[in-house]
Amino acid sequence: MAIPIKNEAGIAGMREACAVASTVLYQLREHVKPGITTYDLDQVGRDLIAGLGARSACYGYQVGSRRFPAHTCLSVNEEVVHGIGSLKRVLQDGDIIALDVVVEYRGYIGDNAITVPVGTVSPVRAKLLSVTEEALRLGIAQAKVGNRIGDISAAVQVHVEKHGYGVVRDMVGHGVGISMHEEPQIPNFGRRGKGDLIKPGMTLAIEPMVNTGSWRTRTLRDGWTIVTADGADSAHFEHTVLTTAQGPEVLTQPRVAEPVSIHALD
Repeated sequence: MAIPIKNEAGIAGMREACAVASTVLYQLREHVKPGITTYDLDQVGRDLIAGLGARSACYGYQVGSRRFPAHTCLSVNEEVVHGIGSLKRVLQDGDIIALDVVVEYRGYIGDNAITVPVGTVSPVRAKLLSVTEEALRLGIAQAKVGNRIGDISAAVQVHVEKHGYGVVRDMVGHGVGISMHEEPQIPNFGRRGKGDLIKPGMTLAIEPMVNTGSWRTRTLRDGWTIVTADGADSAHFEHTVLTTAQGPEVLTQPRVAEPVSIHALD
């Protein structure tokens, strides 16, 4: 299937949707603290999205007969992606939580994610967050016109595996636009020079998912939550990126908050 190329109107629409998504994400993270339930955090996300005139692209998202029941994806510690907010999941000091916000705004999708510390985290968890965020930066740097998708994939994999971590293989990045999932698929593992040619006007959701242990995962009985197979921690960072002749443009670059500061225990 052909990779959608955005025209001027499409790019403008993507910029708006991604600005909304990034605003929600970086306001939502301010509510992450010990003692809050992931259900309450999801309700905050719901209200932030509605307050900006958007809707959650996650809520009601259908796969087969299943519909996703939450407004955001909130994945704690060993949860990789697609975690569902729950009154039973109370955040504890030292946890890490991935906040994944996907919104639809005026017909376009904005998609971004970040993993943040809850209170003060261990050096092991702080390093996982740092390595995964750096992998995202390195992957984005390869989203250059004339490169191949495999250049993004390889940049992420090499950096992650250099630190002895596992790169999740069961879920991948993807194109994004008027639909949440468009072509191309963007694995976080691969070979340089392989895959689709990167052209101007592509909008790509680049999203490393990194485990401290094995790359293998499994799905919980809720049918949505993906966790590490060995119970190790996982982190997830994501930006939506526009490819241009001048280089990659991060459409979900935060405009309302500074980058996350990761506090580690001594």
